[in-house]
Parts: sequence; structure tokens; C-alpha cells
Amino acid sequence: MGRMRETRQAAPDWPALAQRAAAALREAGAAEVEIGIVLGSGLGPLADEIEARCALPFAELPGMAASSAPGHAGRVVVGTLAGREVIAFQGRLHGYEGFDARACAFPVRLMHALGAHALVVSNACGGLDPHLRAGDLLLQLDLVNATGDQALVGPDDGLGERFTVMFDCYDEAYLEAARAAARRLDQPLREGVYLAIRGPAYATRAELRAYRAWGADAIGMSTVHEVAMARHLGLRVLGLSAVTDMALPDASAHVTGAEVVRMAERMGERFRTLVREVLPVL
Repeated sequence: MGRMRETRQAAPDWPALAQRAAAALREAGAAEVEIGIVLGSGLGPLADEIEARCALPFAELPGMAASSAPGHAGRVVVGTLAGREVIAFQGRLHGYEGFDARACAFPVRLMHALGAHALVVSNACGGLDPHLRAGDLLLQLDLVNATGDQALVGPDDGLGERFTVMFDCYDEAYLEAARAAARRLDQPLREGVYLAIRGPAYATRAELRAYRAWGADAIGMSTVHEVAMARHLGLRVLGLSAVTDMALPDASAHVTGAEVVRMAERMGERFRTLVREVLPVL
């Protein structure tokens, strides 16, 4: 038998796809934006408060696909929120759905192509720090990428530093702005380090102990690729998490995915109020 010839499919041209997707949004009525927002599990209703210029499903935009994750509407909304021009992704794509890190980070390329200078990224997460409680809002101070993938691999796109510095990946001035907004609202806001795994399996007890030893305070399955891309492209980043459950290694049971979404939805009004309060100063 002859030797089978290996074929390798060419990688997508992500920067070109971002420009095409931005053009599609402009054709649908979008204007230039200032801030991009990614809304995690159960947090999507904030997009319904936007005075929309246009709204399109993910799958209608070049470079994107429909989201299959629970609590993710899979829609892009462009318009005005709290006096700022924003593009909001009502949901996201995840590694556990079969997408690589570059696809997961593509929304940040798109918001950059529409002019965004800042990213507000959110997620639902499990609490690793035993001092946290389900129902807490968490300000992300730093991250650990334990997904085994990286959004910046591949050819140099010429848009940012080839070796992106991730020190202080969350903007210090934005951290202070979020703290000040929470104080004005008299709303508790916890702080900690967010760690992401690929999923969809939840972590084992041994893994949870290891992640806690690494310095992680919360765990989820998203966000880190978007933050890396944002820093590569020069966007300043604010990260907020809804602690929907406690991921403690000695707990007797673990919540289900449906319970995570329900808790995030119950926390939604506090999350939306905080984002509306902080947007005008970013």
C-alpha cells in the first residue's frame, strides 16, 4: 500500500476575518465603539438594556459560530449603554465546545476592529477560596491559564507585540474604578485570582487542591483567552465574575451546570448595576 499523504488545513486569517465581521456589523447599522463587553453564563440580559443600533447572531458573522453553551444567547449587540458606545457579546465560545483559543478570543479582535479601547469581561465561576460564598461578585485581579491552549499562537499578526506581556493584565485604574463604583452603590465586591480550565468536565478534588495551591481563588472555563488577546491588541481590561457555587475539594457534592446558570441569573441585577455604574469612567 502506498503511504498516506498528510494534509494540513490552513489556519484561518483571524485579522482579516475580524475586518470582514466589523464590515458586516457596520452594514447592519453599527458605529465605532469605545468599549467591548463579553457576558458570561446567565449574565447576558445586560445586552437587552443597550440602545441597539444593530444585533446579529454569532453565526451570521465571519469568524464566529453559534454558541452551544447553556445561558449563552449567542448574539452580538452594538449600541449605547450608560452613555458609552459599546459592542456586547451575549455569550461566548468555549474550548469545551470544540473551539480553539484563537476562536474563543476572536470577539476581542472584532471589538478592536470596531475601535474599542477597553474590554469588560465577565463569567460565572466556582469559588476556590473558602472565604467566598455563592452569590458574591468578584473583581478579577489576575489569571491562571490552565486550559492547555493559548490565543496568541500562530503567525505574527503585526497588530501587537509578538511576546505579549501579561503582568498586570487587568488594568489598575479600572480595578480602582470598579472598587469606587461598588462603594458608591454600597455593594460588596470581593477580589481574587481567576483560573480557567478547558472543561467541560469539572475539576477533580485533587485538581482543586492543586489550583488553590497555585494561588487561584476562583475557577471557570473561559475568559483567559479573551484577556490575552485584549492585552495583545492594547485594550485595557476589567474582569468581573459571578461566584455561582463553591468548588471546594472537601465538599460532599458539586453543583450542576443548570444550577450555575440559575445562580448567575439571580445575581444578574447586581452585576448589571455595577457595570452600568463603572462604564462611564472607563
